[in-house]
Amino acid sequence: MKLTDFKALTFDCYGTLIDWESGMIDGMKPLTERTGRHLSRNEILEAHARHESSQQKWTPERRYRDLLAIVYKRLAEEWGVVVTREECTAYGESVKDWPAFADSAKALQYLKQHYKLIILSNVDNKSVSFSNKKLGVDFDAIYTAEDIGSYKPSERNFDYMLEKLGTIGVAKGQILHTAESMFHDHVPASRLGLKSCWIYRRHADQGFGATMHPVDMPKVDFRFDSMADFAKAHAQELRG
Repeated sequence: MKLTDFKALTFDCYGTLIDWESGMIDGMKPLTERTGRHLSRNEILEAHARHESSQQKWTPERRYRDLLAIVYKRLAEEWGVVVTREECTAYGESVKDWPAFADSAKALQYLKQHYKLIILSNVDNKSVSFSNKKLGVDFDAIYTAEDIGSYKPSERNFDYMLEKLGTIGVAKGQILHTAESMFHDHVPASRLGLKSCWIYRRHADQGFGATMHPVDMPKVDFRFDSMADFAKAHAQELRG
């Protein structure tokens, strides 16, 4: 199997192309600085993952930025901090400020010459529009949880994507699903028989950070530590 075998790359955006963990840490500083105790970066991210995953399960119809406001409130309760509704809402709106990884835009601009590029994201349409500006390419399609009415890792999101990609001439076997999150992306992609590429952004860290533990590690077909490494490997294939 080669990277050049595929026609389309379907991306998880947040954690893969956008550095959501750094964005979360910065966005939660007004809360974490008031806890009265030291919380490590991973402790904050893992607590966030617990509440986010739970909220996505219970309120799948809620837009991501509104869901994040509830996550902020639940974290404040867990850590014994009183917060206002305005503070919770401000955290939800902070997605627009989350930075792109330094290599994302350049890698995507290269890959756009060789593939259709698609986003399958849990984030709402308004928030994605801000992030898209940071990534420097026009995606061929963007499918969000707001469009679909459910959140990954639901297979429903992938079924929706596959149906819609069929309308633009992309078959399931032509897709390489490219993502960081085992829990949100590689587990359901593996169940559905999609070929996959793991962008292991957390290769120098421990644990799963802002995503839940996948329980069982799924099979992936390719692994790179960055989007820059992915683009480099593709270019090397073309050179033979």
